[in-house]
Amino acid sequence: MAVCVVKDGKVVVMNGYGVRDLETAEPVDANTLFMIASNSKAFTGTALAMLEQEKRISLDDKLTKYFPWFRLYDSMATNDVTIRDAITHRLGFETFQGDFLNWGSNISRRQVMEKMAKHQPVFPFRYKYGYCNSGFVAAGEVIPAITDTSWDDFLKYRIFNPLGMTRTSTTYAAIRKDQNACKPYTIVNDKLVLLDYANVDNLGAAASINSSVNDLSKWMLMLLDSGRVEGKRIVPFSAIQQTRTPQMIVNQVNRSAPMNFSLYGLGWFLEDYNGKKLVRHDGGANGFVTSVCLVPSENLGIAILTNTDANWMYTGLRYQLLQAYLGVPYSDVNAQYLPRYLEGNKKANEEVKSWYDQAAAYAEKNKKISLKPFEGTYHNEVYDEISMKVKEGVLMVSFPHHPFLTAELTPITDTDFVCRYSDPTYGIVKIPFKISGSKVLSCTVTVADFVDMMPYEFTRVK
Repeated sequence: MAVCVVKDGKVVVMNGYGVRDLETAEPVDANTLFMIASNSKAFTGTALAMLEQEKRISLDDKLTKYFPWFRLYDSMATNDVTIRDAITHRLGFETFQGDFLNWGSNISRRQVMEKMAKHQPVFPFRYKYGYCNSGFVAAGEVIPAITDTSWDDFLKYRIFNPLGMTRTSTTYAAIRKDQNACKPYTIVNDKLVLLDYANVDNLGAAASINSSVNDLSKWMLMLLDSGRVEGKRIVPFSAIQQTRTPQMIVNQVNRSAPMNFSLYGLGWFLEDYNGKKLVRHDGGANGFVTSVCLVPSENLGIAILTNTDANWMYTGLRYQLLQAYLGVPYSDVNAQYLPRYLEGNKKANEEVKSWYDQAAAYAEKNKKISLKPFEGTYHNEVYDEISMKVKEGVLMVSFPHHPFLTAELTPITDTDFVCRYSDPTYGIVKIPFKISGSKVLSCTVTVADFVDMMPYEFTRVK
């Protein structure tokens, strides 16, 4: 973990804790890189607000002004959707909808945008909050459309370089080759497991920034000093204010956070705590969860970066620090969070065990079961095709848009299988098949809900 606190224009805490790599035991320091994932969104929102202040765009410009080919599932939404809609999670999508395809895949940013037409919305347009990474990709691509430079380079030359954020980058290649970068970990069966870095270059504006607490201290200090660094204006204060202006009600219950309201600005959640307005965001990627939180009225900023995605401590510590700085009586927040985390983990482990117990009983009862009928190619409008083939007695799934990913299907009934993905990020889930007589018609694929909450039906085509 790495932690930074800035207060009244100064860095008051900036330390690394623990190790960035279990094998080498190399320590985390203030310059160690983490994937900050959705904390990238505040940079995108700020960049777009800067361009609006320069009168090069309006946030209320329609996306079809820049991309005449752009479509959403609903024609009315296609005609009306604006840049502002795209970065305030009000497109009608369910939270994370589409990320089964988008996250870590080999499709391009333009293809992410093109696929948005295939997603049938869960909610009416502009009616309800649904966290949407692909919307940020679409809005981010407005930047190269009007500046002739990529989203990545715009951030580099307009934000990172002026702030001296020399360790911050936007690509998978950059964190892979860096000599002071955290390895990502998760927990499987109560043991830490090393993961591969997620290649989310295609989700750039939504999720692809790598950074350190030293660099993020400069970002927070600038934002808390009305957009200035040592008196020099980097970002217009009016642009910063725009990012902190509520745009959408976050219609969700958050039992783990002591707040009365939650709204969304331009890449920031806007919440209250002990009578103070918080401007904050979290980020989650394979093996990383992170938090950046500002309290503008107190000139306070907190950044917490961790290299295992199986923890709530990054959130608990944020509230612990807010308690300390805002005069809230002390309580051990992590002591409150840990039992709930452990209980949820226990239930998940028990559910998986029950599936494999069912699988063992089914195998004992059906000693000569044939998996051959399930082999074939299956198609879904959003994902395209997946294939299933029996290898050494096991039904294996391959995913062309995720060449690194496979899944092992084990039958627990005549129609239901337990699915274990080769990358633990995608989880262990139950996959049902539709069968008519001896013919397999389709299957419904899901992944861990923190990747994508939606089910995707794949119809067998051959």
